[in-house]
Amino acid sequence: MRLRLPPPRHGALAEVSHAERPPPPDLRKLNFPLQNPKDRTNRALDHQGTAMLRQLIPVSALLTGSACLLFAGGINGLLLPIRGGAEGFTAFSLGLLGTGWAIGYVLGCLLTAGLVARVGHIRAFSALASLAGITILTTALIIDPWAWIILRGICGFCFAGAAMIVESWLADRSRPETRGRVFGIYTMVNLIASTAGQLMLTVGDPSGFALFAAAGIFYAMSLVPTSISTQSNPTPLVQVRLDLPGLWRTSPIAVFAVFFVGMSNASFGALAPVFAERIGLTLGTIAVFASIPVLAGAVAQLPVGVLSDRMDRRWVLIGVAITALLADAAFLFWRPESATANLWLAAALGGSIFAMYPVIVAHANDHAGEGAAIRVSGGLLLVFGLGSIVGPLAAGYGMTAFGNRSLFAVTSVSHMLIVAFALLRIRTSSPPVADKGSFVPTGSARMTTPQTATLSEELQTGA
Repeated sequence: MRLRLPPPRHGALAEVSHAERPPPPDLRKLNFPLQNPKDRTNRALDHQGTAMLRQLIPVSALLTGSACLLFAGGINGLLLPIRGGAEGFTAFSLGLLGTGWAIGYVLGCLLTAGLVARVGHIRAFSALASLAGITILTTALIIDPWAWIILRGICGFCFAGAAMIVESWLADRSRPETRGRVFGIYTMVNLIASTAGQLMLTVGDPSGFALFAAAGIFYAMSLVPTSISTQSNPTPLVQVRLDLPGLWRTSPIAVFAVFFVGMSNASFGALAPVFAERIGLTLGTIAVFASIPVLAGAVAQLPVGVLSDRMDRRWVLIGVAITALLADAAFLFWRPESATANLWLAAALGGSIFAMYPVIVAHANDHAGEGAAIRVSGGLLLVFGLGSIVGPLAAGYGMTAFGNRSLFAVTSVSHMLIVAFALLRIRTSSPPVADKGSFVPTGSARMTTPQTATLSEELQTGA
């Protein structure tokens, strides 16, 4: 059966004028949802937040374990010089605590890769975190400076190894396109945890056992997330060696400067609490005096990094070193007595000394050959470690023999030598390379490992 359509109408009935047509409906009075630009923006942000959360879930156990480890380390690093000073230890012996840490840290960077290759990441991390907890509890039981120096060296070894393992896991568990954000969150978590650990001294008594026990508890807590994790072992760790002739051929200024930056940074990091206690600052102010330089250094890396990407990095290094030298001179000759003035100077000094290391590494990598950036960065880290061994030793001896402000005599000499050698190299060497890499901010160089160098290189190359 066929349906026949009626023929079209003709005439006046089919002609409807434009005026007689009904007006279009008012969309504002209808219930149809309209597209709001703000809604689109909010949905995009929600999508980004969800995506970031999915990226962090696989590494949440690592971040939690690392935070516990750094929190305990923050307590331990500030508690020992304060308690040691109260027990009558000399500044020289307290400086040797920093030297012992540096020796252990360098050995950890060199030997952890072999340990992990033999027993695996999870067992190695568990052993190192357990050993770190044992050292802090033993420190509370044996009040002797030479025992503390040895225990501090063991703790430095454990921290280097644990940091390398966590960073290896992070590199393996994060995708290349998200690795920069994950590594940035990791660095921020470590900074916050370490600072919070130092500030714990404001609510505890360094002369008692409670703070030692708290540090031991958090060392033990760092084991839990990784021990119960079902993640498999990642790729092997990076192995480094020290090739001084090769590093010098790549960048003489980087080798020279990073050694003296290691001296100044380690001297200040190890003995700043001792200096603050001896000039009469309260315990709470001492904790801030020790933590604010690291925070200032993290903030200062942003403008310093922008400048070093736009101009000759050697001039940026000179400018930052002169800023540090001015702060050194203020501590030496102005000798402020108020807590506020000392905190401002500590922030200025920290903002400069903790921003120099990434500038030096970036300059060296500009001159490194193809595929040599990781080797160069790892070698410079070991040179920094050698400077960190010498610095607290010299500053501690100076404070014992000539007075508390000798600490800043050691740092000022280091910074003057950096400025002088950099000016010499600018006058006698070739102009800076035109094709520079990007500046990569880092945490405190004392907590940087060869694995950190690998991650930084991957972020620069986009691997």
